[in-house]
Amino acid sequence: MARVALVTGGTRGIGETICTTLKDAGYTVVANYGGNDERAKAFTERTGIRSVKFDVSDFDACQAAVGAIEKEFGPIDVLVNNAGITRDATIHKMTYEQWKEVIDTNLGSCFNMCRAVIDNMRERRFGRIVNVGSINGQAGQYGQVNYAAAKSGIHGFTKALAQEGASRGITVNAIAPGYINTDMVRAVPDNVLEKIKARIPVGRLGEASEIARGVLFLVGDDAGFVTGSTLSINGGQHMY
Repeated sequence: MARVALVTGGTRGIGETICTTLKDAGYTVVANYGGNDERAKAFTERTGIRSVKFDVSDFDACQAAVGAIEKEFGPIDVLVNNAGITRDATIHKMTYEQWKEVIDTNLGSCFNMCRAVIDNMRERRFGRIVNVGSINGQAGQYGQVNYAAAKSGIHGFTKALAQEGASRGITVNAIAPGYINTDMVRAVPDNVLEKIKARIPVGRLGEASEIARGVLFLVGDDAGFVTGSTLSINGGQHMY
């Protein structure tokens, strides 16, 4: 029977590619999304992957959604915490709401989702959790104290939970992408984008497929000796 994988923020960008890569590898995949119904519908029609709407920053919503998914598809074996938002501003201009939204969505969601799946993973003595961090959580980034704090928190969260899950066959790892060729990055003005690429030793943006292949490795049955790690996929821009 195929393992069941749940990917948050899974209907667009890096999340979409993670979903299709896992599906192609034989997983039963469910994609979470937070807001864009039209895009989620198009994603499901295009890929055949079920999309489920719920707010990952809402603890009760996560509990309810995971329960419904497991009732329909079976126990969740793989959780990829990919959902994230940005609300960029320098701290002297940042509102409390901009801070809280990013912390709750990017970091709080990791707790909410892991708490929802961990009991069943412990009982079955198997689980694969991958948390998507960021190069900016490792190196920091001007105008992103909220985002950098949340993503840095993910790296610490990953290492702590990995220690808790190891004896129960649950691995917990993080991936820290650099600048990836997504809609969000492509929207950056060309002159700024060229400056970004100039700071990347390999001389180009990464591709979502390169992140997805990292996830596919970490969630495999044969990756049981890899836990508490952070896989940096950033073209050499930050070596950590």
